[in-house]
Amino acid sequence: MKTSPLLLSLLAAAGLAQGAFAQTVVKIGYATTATSHYGVGTTEFCDDIEKGTQGRYKCQQFPNSALGGEREMIEAVQLGTLDIVNTSTGPVGNFVPEVKIVDIPFLFRDYDHARRVLDGPIGQDILTKFPAKGLFALSWTENGFRHMTNSKRSITKPNDASGLKMRTMENKVHMDGYRAFGIQPTPMAFPEVFGALQQGTVDGQENPIPVILASKFSQVQKHLSLTGHVYSPALLITSPRLMNKLSDADKKVFMDAAKKATVAQRKKVNDDENNGIAQLEKEGMTVIRKVDGQAFRDALRDVYVSYSKEFGADNIRKIQDFK
Repeated sequence: MKTSPLLLSLLAAAGLAQGAFAQTVVKIGYATTATSHYGVGTTEFCDDIEKGTQGRYKCQQFPNSALGGEREMIEAVQLGTLDIVNTSTGPVGNFVPEVKIVDIPFLFRDYDHARRVLDGPIGQDILTKFPAKGLFALSWTENGFRHMTNSKRSITKPNDASGLKMRTMENKVHMDGYRAFGIQPTPMAFPEVFGALQQGTVDGQENPIPVILASKFSQVQKHLSLTGHVYSPALLITSPRLMNKLSDADKKVFMDAAKKATVAQRKKVNDDENNGIAQLEKEGMTVIRKVDGQAFRDALRDVYVSYSKEFGADNIRKIQDFK
């Protein structure tokens, strides 16, 4: 018995429809450009989950704060209107208070120290706090050590920063520290920062070199000081709702992809740190490479007393002394 061409077409259409329905699109957002460290880490993650699930899961990326600032994107993940966000820890402490400890100024000695802490038992224990808040942390990624830029003057010691109105993240731990430097912290969502700098609403901002590069802050900021005052981790965050839908095999794919994203994002941070400062000088920024780090640390003595009360002196010391 011959099958009619019409029936063959219907069967083919049904097969295509079934294949289409079998693919799940995962929406993932981040604040910076697609070529930034966030974009590099996110693309690695997306490529790996698509490959690991044989195309059953595919990412749709939303760079450049297309879905709002980091706080808004975290809220969207909580609500289920966004699947995943690759975000700095700046606003995360508003959702998961245990994260705030890693935002303390001058807590980490260098990149190696920070990465060891986050990949070790201290960092992994913090990740277990997320599900109770309606979030699921796939992995620590990275933003980098934060440095100060401004349009007024070079900064080598805290007194030089005194009186400057500086954009900060919505992060009390950061803001308390910056006040100790004499800065007037001005919390502001990241999508608003370039315009605020351009219009002179704020004098400066502080971010890692990769963000300063990707955001083209050299166009609106004259002075860069390599203060390294805060190490800024980042996180790939999804929801328990999404993770609970995955088979055990697919969960492993997502978790393994997140680990590879961490490696890729950290490498991009390394590359930008190594090459980006010279690039920013070419673009017209005056760079102060050597600041008085001890003076900045001394300015934080009273603030560290309050940090010790909030987070526990032993917990802070465990991080500082981690080998």
